[in-house]
Amino acid sequence: MSDTMMNWPRPGGAGAAEFAPAKVNLFLHVTGRREDGYHLLDSLAVFAGVGDDLAVSPAEALTLEIDGPEGDALAAEPDNLVLRAARLLAESHGIPGGAALRLTKRLPVASGIGGGSADAAAALRLLARHWQLPLPAEEKVTRLGADVPVCVASRAARMGGIGEELAPAPRFPAYGLLLANPRIPLSTPAVFRARAPGFTPPAELPASWPNARAMAEDLRRCTNDLEAPARQLCPAVAEVLSAIASRQDCLLARMSGSGATCFGLFPDPTAAQAAAGTLPPAWWRWGGAPA
Repeated sequence: MSDTMMNWPRPGGAGAAEFAPAKVNLFLHVTGRREDGYHLLDSLAVFAGVGDDLAVSPAEALTLEIDGPEGDALAAEPDNLVLRAARLLAESHGIPGGAALRLTKRLPVASGIGGGSADAAAALRLLARHWQLPLPAEEKVTRLGADVPVCVASRAARMGGIGEELAPAPRFPAYGLLLANPRIPLSTPAVFRARAPGFTPPAELPASWPNARAMAEDLRRCTNDLEAPARQLCPAVAEVLSAIASRQDCLLARMSGSGATCFGLFPDPTAAQAAAGTLPPAWWRWGGAPA
């Protein structure tokens, strides 16, 4: 993965806030396993128009305040990925790293849409501007999690390796995206442990799609290899998938990442938004355009 592909931001600008969009895995093939136990993946990741917000203001010490509708789930964490990302950036450049951070949490935790990774990536981008520093080297960023590099770039990409190897995605047509989560957290290690033996070869994708229907047809030939074990651990995943698939104009319903968030592809953002409004209000749900 090259720095060109990552498009690391450079210092400059005085932006005091950063958006951390949800990451959605349109498919996820487990292609092998390394000697150290990490699984090798092939996935196509896109970003949704919903996410968390991170703000910064000057301070002598590094602090983090959490609010937002999903903030309670993180309030008890003494050291989350935002703080770890901030310390990584500061330590990489040998500075004290004082800043007052405020995370407005809108994405459910442990939900398969990269919320923590997106927050860490937003912290790196935001503090790089705030402290006027370049981002750390890619290998250091990957230590925060294999999803963090793709979240730093926050644009559609083909993911390989353990998730950290990025390549350009196909060109996308206009489409709508629906996300729904039954508010049941799923542990990624537990889902991998429950996975049946065997591997899936990498997907073959075209360079572009003429429309959303053609895209959905191609993606239907792919899978999320973690969906079956996630259903075993969290039967509500099947309920969510069934509900999404039954919405009018839904082109494809699938689970994202290790779950339990599921997504639906629709012909346009308006259709996705309308479908989200028909899902059970007890679920976390969103519909609209990709980021």
